[in-house]
Amino acid sequence: MAEAIKINWYRCKVDKAVMSQLIRKSDARGFLQAGAQTLLFVLTGALAYWVFGLVHVDTWHWALPLLLAALFVHGTNGSFFGGIACHELCHKTPFARQFWNTFFLKLYSFLGWFDPTGYRASHIRHHQATTHADHDGEVVLPQGLDWYGIKFVVTALTFSPSGLVKLFRFWLAAARGDLTRDGFFRAAWLQRVVPETNIEQRREITHWARIVLFGHLALAATFIATGHWFLIVIVNLGCLYCPWLVVLCGAAQHVGLSPNTPDFRLCCRTYTCSWLPAFFYWNMQYHVEHHMFPAVPFYNLPRLRAALIHDLPPAPHGLWATWKELIPIMRRQRIDPTYVYVPPLPTNEGERVNDQMIESEAAQRG
Repeated sequence: MAEAIKINWYRCKVDKAVMSQLIRKSDARGFLQAGAQTLLFVLTGALAYWVFGLVHVDTWHWALPLLLAALFVHGTNGSFFGGIACHELCHKTPFARQFWNTFFLKLYSFLGWFDPTGYRASHIRHHQATTHADHDGEVVLPQGLDWYGIKFVVTALTFSPSGLVKLFRFWLAAARGDLTRDGFFRAAWLQRVVPETNIEQRREITHWARIVLFGHLALAATFIATGHWFLIVIVNLGCLYCPWLVVLCGAAQHVGLSPNTPDFRLCCRTYTCSWLPAFFYWNMQYHVEHHMFPAVPFYNLPRLRAALIHDLPPAPHGLWATWKELIPIMRRQRIDPTYVYVPPLPTNEGERVNDQMIESEAAQRG
């Protein structure tokens, strides 16, 4: 039985007529996003495969850099398939017809080695109890204290060997019905949101693990048998490298903010950015708005922010400005893990909450 979670969340007021427009789903908008991202994956993969065929002793000096550039773009796009594209599809909001939500969720979950069943169970809890330590195992604050150093930069621009080993161990175990391995989440958290008593969901995870594992093995065997082994890098592993832009876009969601607060404006962060990162990131830079009203499709989040702007904290524009704000917060938390950043709130009620948070922080410091 799911744990009872009752948090009296603060939500900005929105006119009912406006909200009824904002929650409308559109197959056309869904296809514009998912279709374009899938097409880009195919095109960059095809380019990388074509250039790979050109690499030999006489051409390596220009063909190899072009191959690495094609793989870089391919992996950058593909790394958004799992935790980002599947995140929105798990909300079932991109398409009006649920068939297409399910279709693209399965497609991206397969390519991205992603568990949609376990993730959905966890993510429902994450929305119910965002950053509440006793109930949200998806985001545990303080967060991001180890995002420093050459090793992190190198793995963000290429891949993490230890991360891949952990991922493959999870799928091998899950295919046998063993959900005690760490994967996208810590095993203890997965056990909590999908307990042993939930036989149906655990069977779904095991069934999907077998599809992912044996499906990729079959593809890899086919590529090798037909002499096209490099397609393993493009198809089987195409979503598992170059996650640098996912990190740059996604780190801001909750890092440095307040745990155990009933106000999304204090535990989530919104920033704005240009169209390209917004495209890859499925507009999740509007994170306060997404948490406050998760039924609003990602393509309507800019309009939702416009409707709520009078009651929201200011948002930095661009990844550069956002990280200029994040880095000092992360550095300060390395010294003092109890420190939290409290954004300025525009309403009188917000100022009261602000003062309470500051007083609480001062009391914790003695």
